[in-house]
Amino acid sequence: MATELIRPILTVDVVLLTLHDDRIQVVLQAREKAPHAGQLALIGGYVHPEEDPSTQTAAARVLRGKAGLSVRVLEQLMTFSGGSRDPRGWSASVAYYALLPHRDFAARGDASLRMLPVAEAKGLPFDHDAIVAGAIQRCRRRAAYSSLPAFLLPPEFTLPELRRAYEAALGRSLNDSAFRRKIDELRMIEPVAGSLSKVTARPAQLFRLTKANVVEFDRTV
Repeated sequence: MATELIRPILTVDVVLLTLHDDRIQVVLQAREKAPHAGQLALIGGYVHPEEDPSTQTAAARVLRGKAGLSVRVLEQLMTFSGGSRDPRGWSASVAYYALLPHRDFAARGDASLRMLPVAEAKGLPFDHDAIVAGAIQRCRRRAAYSSLPAFLLPPEFTLPELRRAYEAALGRSLNDSAFRRKIDELRMIEPVAGSLSKVTARPAQLFRLTKANVVEFDRTV
């Protein structure tokens, strides 16, 4: 008697991170269908081989299609797989993490999306707790030696905003003068000519990254 072949389910899940109130937050979406209909979960979906050249393009498509969002940073985390993670059957999910400025999330105004501090994003369906934990660990490690935290901010930002983004990503405080000195040595930002932040009574110079992509450094921040 022939054994029936098990056809695995292939999906992508995106840990979408943003910065609000100086804390890293994860953007979740209420599931429309079973299993776990109505529960908050990571933004994810099936890979469509007929239109997705890669799982990365699938992840970008899912973000656009389900949440109406595009991001500048979308990086692969790892693959989560097994027969017990999804009640529909044996499945594999290629997980990604993405960074998004809070203003882009707020402008979306989608009632299906909800932002939660990472520490409160617990009890998620499937194995999404483990995926979120893995993404935070990866981002925290990369933040120490790259420009990654800057992508939590709009393209133009002040130095205090950049320092707070690094502090949130690293999970620790940074000395302001030492941070400014290191950032200057790394030459990762440049002033935006004639641009000042008007958020406070004392306008501050705005800066932008010198490179459009995440850059790794030969030393820690």
